Amino acid sequence: MKIAIVVSEFNQEVTSRMLLVAQEKAENLKLKIIYICKVPGAYDIPIIVDSLLQKKNVDGVVTLGAIIKGQTKHDEIIAQTTASALTELSIKYKKPVSLGITGPGMQERHAHARIRPVAERAVEAIVKITSELDRINE
Repeated sequence: MKIAIVVSEFNQEVTSRMLLVAQEKAENLKLKIIYICKVPGAYDIPIIVDSLLQKKNVDGVVTLGAIIKGQTKHDEIIAQTTASALTELSIKYKKPVSLGITGPGMQERHAHARIRPVAERAVEAIVKITSELDRINE
């Protein structure tokens, strides 16, 4: 299986570690990462995912990001908008897009605690969804 990973550079201390965990998990699952794309923030992820899903050699896309709460509700808007756009893209192209983006309402310490489990589940989700799609499309 060939996958792409799109990672937000915002909150890079967290997201760079998420990327390392996701790469390790993909290797353990024998997935081939053919693209790693970095974007400024979580809000910017969908446009890159759209381009990747158009490629015939991409079977699914893992998204990684950390949306940490600030002093306003900006984090909620970013999280909702991004999740909705990613869901729409997955449905449009009939390819899995995992949501390895933590938040909203999350403090920085929570983001650090979720690095490994969220990144690993994001990679695992691509495999599980693809397996189910294959099974029901036989």
